[in-house]
Amino acid sequence: MARSPSSSVQAAREAVAARLQEIRLDAGLTGREVALRAGWHPSKSSRIENGVTPPSDADIRAWCGICQAADQAADLIAASRSAESMYVEWKRVQRTGLRRLQESYVPLFERTRVFRIYCSNVMPGLLQTPAYATALLSEITDFRGTPNDVAEAVAARVDRARVLREGDHRFAILVEEAVLRYRMGNAEVMAGQLGHLLSIMSLPAVSLGVVPFAAERGMWPLETFSIYDNEQAQVELLTAAVNVTAPSEIAMYVKAFTRAAELAVYGADARALITDAISTLG
Repeated sequence: MARSPSSSVQAAREAVAARLQEIRLDAGLTGREVALRAGWHPSKSSRIENGVTPPSDADIRAWCGICQAADQAADLIAASRSAESMYVEWKRVQRTGLRRLQESYVPLFERTRVFRIYCSNVMPGLLQTPAYATALLSEITDFRGTPNDVAEAVAARVDRARVLREGDHRFAILVEEAVLRYRMGNAEVMAGQLGHLLSIMSLPAVSLGVVPFAAERGMWPLETFSIYDNEQAQVELLTAAVNVTAPSEIAMYVKAFTRAAELAVYGADARALITDAISTLG
């Protein structure tokens, strides 16, 4: 089983910490000496080297300067920033509401040619109706206690879905059958959302697969994730989004997506599952 996204983030941080330790050792200095010369508490260098405290840009510059390795600071700062950007807490990016977060995805969506999206819990954002998006984003706003700009966030989410019909994009989308059954909003909202799925399936750029409850699992249900070309994967956790850019890790998500796709049904069989879900709304 692949390690969790959060452990990948920690590994990236530890790689920066290990490089800083190597630089210190090459300079023949102890951690305490580095801390004293930098004007830090004596334990700070140890916390940095052990990956407990992520170094700031200024910390890295000071460390490299003290160790006569100033020429390595820029690369280390870039690596450190990359590690920190891998794990983005929702409370930080949603502190002013949800609209800006929705809009922040537009450049990524516009430059991506091949989308691979797997959802195990809610409808993919690109496929959500305004009513469904309103129900979901209202709950997120309430749960996280963020400023209420749901109407604006829904408008931004719906607007960014234009990539389904515009430009040179291809979408391979998988949902677990549970997504068709979980009620986000009332029966009317869900009926509208499921009907929208049926219409989306006719778009030439979209391949929509449903992994049935009855599938003999080879790939277990995973957390929701999206793969953008082969450049980036984003994994959605309860408290954060994890951005994966290491080729080996992206390859693991591609492999997982491929395995799930082999379990899915498409076309008439997928329509039958969606229609059955509509019939149970009552």
